[in-house]
Amino acid sequence: MFTKITKIEIPKELENIFDDLKKIKAEPIIVGGSVRDSFLNKKIKDYDIEVFNISSIENLIKLLSKYQEPKFVGKSFGVLKLKFDDLEFDFSLPRTESKIGHNHRDFDVVLDSKLTYEEASKRRDFTINSIGYDYFKNQFLDPYNGINDLKNRKIKHIDDKTFVEDSLRVFRAVQFASRFDFKVDKNTKRLCKDIVKNKELEYLSKERVFEELKKLFLKSKKPSIGLKLLDELEIFNISFKKSYKSIDRLMKILENKDIKDEKRVLAIVFALLLKKQNREKKDIFITKVINDKNLIKHINLLIENDIKDDIKYLKRLSLKLNIEELIFIDFAKNKNKKILRNILRKLKRNNILNRPLEILVFGKDLIDAGFLAGMEFKEILEKALALQIDKKLTKKEILNRLKNYDN
Repeated sequence: MFTKITKIEIPKELENIFDDLKKIKAEPIIVGGSVRDSFLNKKIKDYDIEVFNISSIENLIKLLSKYQEPKFVGKSFGVLKLKFDDLEFDFSLPRTESKIGHNHRDFDVVLDSKLTYEEASKRRDFTINSIGYDYFKNQFLDPYNGINDLKNRKIKHIDDKTFVEDSLRVFRAVQFASRFDFKVDKNTKRLCKDIVKNKELEYLSKERVFEELKKLFLKSKKPSIGLKLLDELEIFNISFKKSYKSIDRLMKILENKDIKDEKRVLAIVFALLLKKQNREKKDIFITKVINDKNLIKHINLLIENDIKDDIKYLKRLSLKLNIEELIFIDFAKNKNKKILRNILRKLKRNNILNRPLEILVFGKDLIDAGFLAGMEFKEILEKALALQIDKKLTKKEILNRLKNYDN
């Protein structure tokens, strides 16, 4: 929600650094997401600062080193990172960028602390990310009317030429619109469609695409807004139309469960979106956006398995995956709630809702019971599991049966 503000409060650590910069006549300007999010009444933990009127990046490093050794990230862009507990500060010099190739590092970057704020902020993607804040003058710098676009809930690009130079901005437009429930300006949408049509997205690494999708799903109250844009822009070879309502229901379910593991949330989300998709198209989509083999395995397990109202089946299923995750998906898809609640009761009663069935007999138990090493333990253990699940036998009863079976 847009909030009219007149100043930005900054942490004491940043205030001290700013005071030191002022002593050497440098001009620190808070920029980007931290300014945008201040207007949206969001808690700020990451601050981006562009330092104007400083002679060199080396002088900035020297000054920051008084507090801690700054970490260089994106050396070609001259970004220096400091971290204080749960706060992060990114310092950089103003710069201009010109695209010289297809990859995201193929930019001619010129650091220039003598640029005006308007010149320096022209390289940014959207007007809402181009607002600066001069702490010492207590003044907002807004050459591209970003504050007005924030107020009007609009995602609007700054410059036609610079916008299309980074095709990732298509995904950034989608995730910002989804996170903030904003509309994408029609001219910005037109440029996004041109980027897609010209196949510029093919040059993006899957890691960069995944990070934007991750923000879409983990930071949106209604990810359906982003899914609709992905479909409208025809970014992928599959449509998400059938998942618009269910994805929003899923996010409410997961929010109430307060799951801390981001990868687990993403596995559930992707499984929901891909569960009924054409297998070939699903595999192509995953190949394009996910590089984490464990995450892919997790997603496919959820896609390939379904819940049945059969406790024997559910006990075996619990040994393959976390059944609660399938429950989340089925509730989000509005499947028969009466049946799901009945299954839920059985899962809880057998203590397998979000944990595997406790297996009674292992290989060491067979050895202790007198079975000779080298025997077909795998086959015997499968028989033991069947006796546990199908016959509900105790460990002692299972071992007695197995001895007879062996004989």
